[in-house]
Amino acid sequence: MRLGIATLIIAYVLSQFYRAFLAVMTPALKADLGATPEDLAQASGAWFLVFALMQIPVGWGLDNIGPRKVAAALLALGGAGGAAVFAMASTPDHVLYAMVLIGIGCSPVLMASYFIFARMYSPAVFGTLAGMVIGIGSLGNLAGALPLALAVEQFGWRACLWVLSVVTLVVAALIMLAVDNPPRLERQADAPKGSVLDLLKIPALWAIFPIMFVNYAAAAGLRGSWAGPYLRDVYGLDTTGIGWATMAIALAMVIGSFAYGPMDRIFGTRKWVVFSGNLLATGLVFLLWAAPDAGVWPVSLTMAAIGLLGASYPLIMAHARSFFPPHLIGRGVTLMNMFGIGGVGLFQYASASVFRAAQGPSVAVTAPYQAVFLFFAIPGLIGCLLYLLSTDRTD
Repeated sequence: MRLGIATLIIAYVLSQFYRAFLAVMTPALKADLGATPEDLAQASGAWFLVFALMQIPVGWGLDNIGPRKVAAALLALGGAGGAAVFAMASTPDHVLYAMVLIGIGCSPVLMASYFIFARMYSPAVFGTLAGMVIGIGSLGNLAGALPLALAVEQFGWRACLWVLSVVTLVVAALIMLAVDNPPRLERQADAPKGSVLDLLKIPALWAIFPIMFVNYAAAAGLRGSWAGPYLRDVYGLDTTGIGWATMAIALAMVIGSFAYGPMDRIFGTRKWVVFSGNLLATGLVFLLWAAPDAGVWPVSLTMAAIGLLGASYPLIMAHARSFFPPHLIGRGVTLMNMFGIGGVGLFQYASASVFRAAQGPSVAVTAPYQAVFLFFAIPGLIGCLLYLLSTDRTD
């Protein structure tokens, strides 16, 4: 099982890479395909949206087919196939179609590992294990920053995508060979099988859904879409400079994922750790909105701090998982993931329209980006306030 988990973590490294690499390639895609920041924000948003929509069938597949075949098949067809489509892109629309395919391919890999953790390990360590996977997987976020920037400058973005397609296909084959499905739960003949509707009937989850919906939106939006155009247009950074800045954000997100994982056991609470971290992150997004021209170092460090404090996903997942019945764990973790990734997708996709609406011949270069930052900040604050209604629970 350890070898299988290792292969799923490698697949999640690819997932993290794919969700964040567009920001670094902004200059190259603009030069070769005429892709605008709005085009890339919509493509990135499409990745997250289709990823979220896939969580319902993925949850069913985990509970009924098992993580091995579900993860291997989707990663091979969607992930490797989407990277190949991207490598052949000749218009911004082709990039969007490729990101849709890649989103489908990446949709099961994190939940496959969470499903195994929930079925095979003690609930008390779920948050730590979940944070470990995200922390290690976030190395893909790092790889999609400066290393990708250097590779694109050296070999070109098309060659990089072809290599990624081959690597993704190899990882999918390794999953098929190495992952063992957990033993099936024995269920009484007259026991109800349950569905997502049964999960939606659990009142405690409804106070957790809002924070899950918004907690990752700002960090992912900055890292995956807006940091690159913002630093290029306001501060004149080139691909390498953007790579350094986005690598700092990615590194902060790695540290945050590891740090949040065991905090429920350290402090004896999940709710207040999640609330405090997200409130601080939201405050920094408001700061970015208030002072977008404070200087390249202050804004880069602010974005990195948002990534650090906004990495509470594994602890929110552990909080929700404590309310799931055992026979609905697969659908439970994918339902929460649908809210988390779906929130990112909706905000990313809609942020392109916000950016476009704030443009004008007489407005400052920072104004459209301020509109985007405010668009992330206000829902973040609302999500924190609604989360105050949740019931704290540790295992």
